[in-house]
Amino acid sequence: MVRLYIIRHAESEWNPIGRYQGLLDPELSERGKAQAKRLGEHFQSIELHAIYSSPLKRTLQTAQEVAKAKGLEIIEDRRIIEIDHGVWSGLLVEEVQKRFPEQFRQWLEEPYKVSFEGGESLQQVYERVKDFLEEIRERHWGQTIALVSHTVPIRAIYCALLKVDLSKFWSFGCDNASYSLVHMEKDRNVIMRLNTTCHLGDLYVEAHKAL
Repeated sequence: MVRLYIIRHAESEWNPIGRYQGLLDPELSERGKAQAKRLGEHFQSIELHAIYSSPLKRTLQTAQEVAKAKGLEIIEDRRIIEIDHGVWSGLLVEEVQKRFPEQFRQWLEEPYKVSFEGGESLQQVYERVKDFLEEIRERHWGQTIALVSHTVPIRAIYCALLKVDLSKFWSFGCDNASYSLVHMEKDRNVIMRLNTTCHLGDLYVEAHKAL
């Protein structure tokens, strides 16, 4: 099997205020830096053979703490980058609700139907993360791997792993600096842990539900 740790980046400067990031590139907040450090400390005792990361600052800064703890080089991969929110990028949740009320409703209720103007659709994200997972299975069979990504591709990864429809996209928790563990077996994928945050202690903050 492949043991796959799926990590969401620690808190960015924009997460607490509810600003859509997409491919924009804010850094980790001060709390996020502390979360990433604690995550790295937690992974000191976990065997890893490789670590992959989205190339954005918030994921790389998180991945660096884990990589440093394990003495690994980070492999950047754009297939696990955040969805391109297009015209939503840089806007606050409240601004999106006012300017794009119908699409905002659809994003929360029927995300599989959304295609962001000037950006991507959820289906496009699903296709690229599915391709990434297939490569991981082939390249790292028998190993333990970590990836550091974002809320949208991570939820799409769960859908791809379980072969469930994208209508289930919002059914998975995905907090900042959380990790999940999946066993990618020969004939099935098994989620062993989901959205684990106990390592964060007092640094835990529940993720914004609209992001």
